[in-house]
Amino acid sequence: MKPHYLTSLFSPRSVAVIGASDTPGSVGQAVFANLLAGNFQGKLYPVNLNHKTVGGIAAVASVRQIEPDVELAVVTTPLRSLPAIMKDCGKKGVKAMLLAKEFSDSEQIEREIMAEAMSIASHYGIRVLGPNVLGLMRPVAGFNATNYTSKVKTGNLALVSQSSALCTAMLDWADSKGIGFSSVISVGTALDVEFGEILDYLVADTFTQGILLHVHHIHDARRFMSALRAAARTKPVVVIKSGRYESQEAGVLASSHLIDGNDVFDVALSRAGVLQVQTIAQLFTAAKMLAAKYRIAGRRLAIVTNGIGPGILAADSAWTYGVELAQLSAQTLSQLDDVLPRNWSRANPVDIIGDASPMRFRSGVKACLDDPGVDGVLVIFTPQAGTDHLTTAQLMVGLQRESSKPIFLSWLGDAKVSESRELFSKAKCAHFRAPEFAVEVFRNLAAYHDNQQLLLQTPGPLEGALHEPDVAAARAVIADVLAQGRAVLSERESKAVLASFGIPVNPTLLATTEDEAVALAAAIGYPVVLKIDSPDIMYKSDVSGVELNISNEATLRQAFASIWQRAQAVKPDARISGVSVQAMKKYRYAREVMVGVAHDSVFGPVIAFGAGGIAVEVLQDRALALPPLNAYLVRRMIARTRISKVLGPFRNLPEVDHDALHNVLLRVSEMVCELPEVRELEINPLLVDEHGVMVLDASIILHAVPAGRKRYQHMAIMPYPAHMVKQVCLKDETEVLIRPVRPEDADMQQAFVRNLSEESRYNRYLSSIKQLSQQVLVRFTQLDYDREMALAMVRELDGTEEMLAVARFITDPDMESCEFALEVGDSWQGRGIGYVLMDALFDAARMQGLKIMHGEVLAANKGMLKLMQKLGFEVTVHPEDRALTLVSKVL
Repeated sequence: MKPHYLTSLFSPRSVAVIGASDTPGSVGQAVFANLLAGNFQGKLYPVNLNHKTVGGIAAVASVRQIEPDVELAVVTTPLRSLPAIMKDCGKKGVKAMLLAKEFSDSEQIEREIMAEAMSIASHYGIRVLGPNVLGLMRPVAGFNATNYTSKVKTGNLALVSQSSALCTAMLDWADSKGIGFSSVISVGTALDVEFGEILDYLVADTFTQGILLHVHHIHDARRFMSALRAAARTKPVVVIKSGRYESQEAGVLASSHLIDGNDVFDVALSRAGVLQVQTIAQLFTAAKMLAAKYRIAGRRLAIVTNGIGPGILAADSAWTYGVELAQLSAQTLSQLDDVLPRNWSRANPVDIIGDASPMRFRSGVKACLDDPGVDGVLVIFTPQAGTDHLTTAQLMVGLQRESSKPIFLSWLGDAKVSESRELFSKAKCAHFRAPEFAVEVFRNLAAYHDNQQLLLQTPGPLEGALHEPDVAAARAVIADVLAQGRAVLSERESKAVLASFGIPVNPTLLATTEDEAVALAAAIGYPVVLKIDSPDIMYKSDVSGVELNISNEATLRQAFASIWQRAQAVKPDARISGVSVQAMKKYRYAREVMVGVAHDSVFGPVIAFGAGGIAVEVLQDRALALPPLNAYLVRRMIARTRISKVLGPFRNLPEVDHDALHNVLLRVSEMVCELPEVRELEINPLLVDEHGVMVLDASIILHAVPAGRKRYQHMAIMPYPAHMVKQVCLKDETEVLIRPVRPEDADMQQAFVRNLSEESRYNRYLSSIKQLSQQVLVRFTQLDYDREMALAMVRELDGTEEMLAVARFITDPDMESCEFALEVGDSWQGRGIGYVLMDALFDAARMQGLKIMHGEVLAANKGMLKLMQKLGFEVTVHPEDRALTLVSKVL
């Protein structure tokens, strides 16, 4: 595998420090001294206009005077010199640059200088980290290009921070706890290299086992989510978000009353499969636990203690943190009856009585671990007469090695139990001085498990559709409204869009006169509802524009006139199309809910669900989710609301039709995917009862979409590209399916690789592997379809799918070219499969807006080279390795 394209930045073999200095207190002195003191094994060159030596090393006036190649330039000089330095570095062939100086985008002159410098960098292909950065550290390589003055320990965690000040605080805190790092990366203003590319590098970094991320704000949500999800698939990622209070004060929130910008960020992180924490202490504790492979499969905690007081306090903490106390099974209770004193608690917390022996502790904990209804056990030891803290600790260490479920250990006290704590540390067991800390960590691990399940969800834009939506009809309504210069759809138009996606609506007919309204009501049948119809009135309640339960013609005529007059009085400039007439539906057991869509300035469309009617704004009972949705995501979304508790059997109310409700949310998700013009949608109320659902009122707000945008570009998460699925008949009449790979294809992909010949595996992976590692398997099957694609050719055999071949591409940083790979099963070679599959891959790449496809082929693989030539690839010998051949094609 080729080195990552940012290797010159993060693991350089030669570094020039421009502005290196001996002046105490200067940034140039601090950075250069740190590089010298860190025992950096690469070449180090000081660049200084006024001094011939710096730190006892010969200096040059310009980077162009350095004879050997320079991979990284660290710039510590004033901003005004940056364009000239950038030009020198470009001519020298420098590949990456770290801007250690501060830059203010509030000053016009500084913005102009920086824009000029970045333009030069782009021209020469120089990748730039910064400005406004603390710097960059790779403790595992002795590389420290920062002005941080304290020593940083080596470890397996990578720290990426948007704030230099917070980064130094985290490093100081970590040092006091003995925590080390593989990398420390300060992102700063991120005018070029940003979170996405940094995360990509860390995913491939073998020294990094966990990633800590501090985020203040996001520029490109799609790129951020794409990289974050890719990272979270292979390594634990823990995120701390700053700026929540600042966002509230500044009003940096979404425009709709349905969503809050901070809540949307939380939902996005959950969907990315990462763990979000609130404090620096939680950040490092969670990271250590995840990097140590502690995992749980649920939220059910059992507490075993020899002191009921601490046990109850721990149970209180569980309630506070939303951790569920496990209900012990009858079998577990029976086992505990056999091994515990008669006066044990017979409940969770499990009080095994104060004089508990080490074996009593072991028996009690083991019984809880064996209970299928328990996901983890918290053991609280209190030193009392007859207890043995060290032997008990030794038994717990042994028990943890036997069990796949985590044990959280809290030995209360100080000097008396210090030896046990040392034992726990050496054995790398999860131990805490206070039980509430253990409960908090258990909660975080449970949240991480939930988020990892969310990460696995790859719904398509039309996931589970009961029927094909009439997208063309919906687009026609939208195009007509936009052509009229309007952004707000009337209720009739909104319901027409919903109906085209199969959502049940209460039909709405428009009357422009009293007589028309009377005729429509007679046709519909009394009682009816009248509503004002105006593109300028978003909420009818603002003008008292609704009259309910009209039962006769006289009342209807009076209501019609009143509605029109009130609307004109409150909003005299509003255009009034007329008054809509609807049947007055009565549902005896219906509940009112709301389904909505709002637009977040960072993450795009967000779907909301919650209590309907006036409760939307009063109770704020709603849950959010990023589209696209599937059944799992819909169920989880509904369960997070309070209104969900009354959707089942409740007093005299029968259970609602959950399938019908789920269907509405899935159809709204389809709308969001396929209609990027929909900026806001509110279905309120949506009535749901035991017979189904009905939309009583709906409103949609549009915004124009620029021409030429890629499909689904408006969304933070790319849906499964179902439009790329196609049936193909091979030359030998074999019926096959070409489709994008899904996460559930992992076993099929592994079987495919195992069945390849050793020569085929070597030609593909340049290694004699027998099968894919778990990490590589995850990367190959859990895809972000925006920047990578894998198309599998499969056939159905005895009810199961068999993979015949797979082709994939990964986009380059320029997002205009991509690197491809093709694998064809040995028994299927020579049947034209490679040609057919690569042609489908070309189509997929063109849909992504890519222009060039390139790759490498082993020169010994003559068959593959012939196929590439047949497909129109340009074939050239690798300039550095004659065993490889470069192939490229303009799409």
